[in-house]
Amino acid sequence: MIAMAIWSVAFVVCWLTIGLPTDPVYAFVWIWAGTIAWNSARPWRDHLRFGRDWAPVVILLALYNLSRGFADNGATPHSYELIVADLVMFGWATGGEVPTIWLQERFYRPELQWWDIAASWVYFSHFVVALAAAAVLWMRNRERWIAYMSRFGFLCASGLATYFLYPAAPPWWAAQYGLLEEVARISTRGWRAFGMGGAGNLLNAGQIASNPVAAMPSLHTAWALFVVVFFLPSVRRRWWPLLFAYPLAMTLTLVYSGEHYVIDVLVGWAYVGLTFLVVGLAERWWAARRGRRRPADGPPGPDHDPQSPPASEPPPASEPAPALSAPTAPTAPTAPTAPTSTPTSATTATGDAGEPASSPAK
Repeated sequence: MIAMAIWSVAFVVCWLTIGLPTDPVYAFVWIWAGTIAWNSARPWRDHLRFGRDWAPVVILLALYNLSRGFADNGATPHSYELIVADLVMFGWATGGEVPTIWLQERFYRPELQWWDIAASWVYFSHFVVALAAAAVLWMRNRERWIAYMSRFGFLCASGLATYFLYPAAPPWWAAQYGLLEEVARISTRGWRAFGMGGAGNLLNAGQIASNPVAAMPSLHTAWALFVVVFFLPSVRRRWWPLLFAYPLAMTLTLVYSGEHYVIDVLVGWAYVGLTFLVVGLAERWWAARRGRRRPADGPPGPDHDPQSPPASEPPPASEPAPALSAPTAPTAPTAPTAPTSTPTSATTATGDAGEPASSPAK
């Protein structure tokens, strides 16, 4: 536990001076160091294997962050349709306002509130929870780690493709261009609660450099729901409401802080369902394909005759199937049978000794 204590102190110091690990490479370094501290007694080759297995994941996430910034090049972002969608779904309950404006009118204050601090923590968890869960799976069950990362990669790729095909702007961007009333972007303001202004340095820098029109779908809520859905079968039902509270808290945080519309969240949830459906079908198809190939590709048995046809092919119609019993010894040819004449005729023709009978006396 000494190693974990050292890791915790170093993390807090870097958090307060450099900022929270929101960059995938920076987050990976801390997660890797955490696994080393947690399993400090294991040989170094195991820790190096972690870096080898995770290198493709980190590279893909870095490319994802980099390419996401080019999604709006030369494209007009969609915003009006998202505003209309939120008004159609929730305008009856918000007095004709989009949910972001309705929430900020009632809960946003110039001075910090406790829910602002909670919102900043929930928002930051997006950059850590999914990767930390993957690290735990890597240490405990490598097969489930592969299943987790294949779905996680598909989800990120689907979201990135949508950013290029349908660039969409968040509420704070729409307010800057006069499409909405004033909307404050307040997802990181909670770090100032205890004088920790530097805690969100990297996060603020990342928001400034990020693509402002990568709002559809919301991968913040998609990642949160993805982690819950993946682990749901292994958790008792009485804990399910607590698990689902996490993606709901992420949804409330993003809508309140001006980062996403509700329609962005719903589409992100739909992408999670699509991910599990498509990847699950692909895995079952691949398993069935391998199952069909395994008998033909498997090693021959001790009684296997390489010249004999496969067992699944019937023998040719012109040749009988070979008998399974041992071959019997050949039988001797039978002697020719005597003519079917009566004994009386044979006696008149020959004597008892086979010689000609004497002629009768004259």
